Amino acid sequence: MIAPFCGLFFCTAQDPVLDSIPADSSITDTIVIRWEQKKIKNIRRGVRLQSPRVSFVGTKPLSEKPKKFIPTSFWTKENEFGLNINEVAFVNWNAGGDNSITALGNMRFSRKYKFRYINWDSELRLRYGLNAQEGRKLRKTDDFIRLASTFAYRRDTLSNWYYSVKGNFNTQFTNGFKYPDRESPISRFLAPGYLFLGAGTSYIPEGGKFNLYTSPFTLKATFVLDEALSQQGAFGVDEGEHVFMEVGFLVTNTWEYEVLKNIIMSHRLNLYTDYIRSFGNVDIDWELDFVLQVNKNVNANIGIQIIYDDDILFDEEVDADGTVLNAGEPRIQFKQLLGIGFGYIF
Repeated sequence: MIAPFCGLFFCTAQDPVLDSIPADSSITDTIVIRWEQKKIKNIRRGVRLQSPRVSFVGTKPLSEKPKKFIPTSFWTKENEFGLNINEVAFVNWNAGGDNSITALGNMRFSRKYKFRYINWDSELRLRYGLNAQEGRKLRKTDDFIRLASTFAYRRDTLSNWYYSVKGNFNTQFTNGFKYPDRESPISRFLAPGYLFLGAGTSYIPEGGKFNLYTSPFTLKATFVLDEALSQQGAFGVDEGEHVFMEVGFLVTNTWEYEVLKNIIMSHRLNLYTDYIRSFGNVDIDWELDFVLQVNKNVNANIGIQIIYDDDILFDEEVDADGTVLNAGEPRIQFKQLLGIGFGYIF
């Protein structure tokens, strides 16, 4: 039986069975003191909790409209318009000369899509130029329509090599003449017209300023839809035919680079050879342009273009009765451009 024992501050119970076990010499007493917990009140100075009021006195409207949220787009677009004008005027000029003015307009529309494995690049270029000189009629100085589109796919995002499909189409707006003859046009709209369709590989490093395309299988179609030029067998078509087809190897390269501050170089090269008719005889179309940017809207252009196509013949000799004595020979075509003008990108 346990007998209770009470002292002054505490009360214990004793078990007679445990009397024979010696007691622990260290005695630990724990005292717990409980304090009354009070709710902490933290009221900010100047805040009225009973009747809060909001005042707009002293506020000002936004100086700029908030920008709208624009989702991420993988499309890059660029529209460019340019106009170059060259003018020469003489008044009582002892050395002589004729007043003249030349205007050249060009437009370029570019659309590019790039995301992970896909790169799609399309461009439309339009150019037309006229020259007016005292004492003679208007003459055309430049004229072309060029549409190009390349769809490319790569297997991983680390490689700059793509499997590509490419299409090009070239023609002109109006009739071309061998001045001063204005009666017999030597070219018209879709006479000629060139269409290239092919598949191959492209090397497109990051930045998109360089593009090298090689196609071992490219179809080239030459259109001469004018009846008179078709009967002459112009631009390589058979007499009376309107379309001439070729299959060959195509290499194209475009490169844009800032050689100096505000001086941008752009280069475009097309090389094509036919497998069946004249393999090894390469058609060349090369453009090199330098744009000197004066400010945002004023620039100077310096450019050259070289074309060689063995289907385009010069110095044809014809007898009085219309019999062709000599069909002529292909020659290198050269064009040089220098002008100062206005440009606008939108």
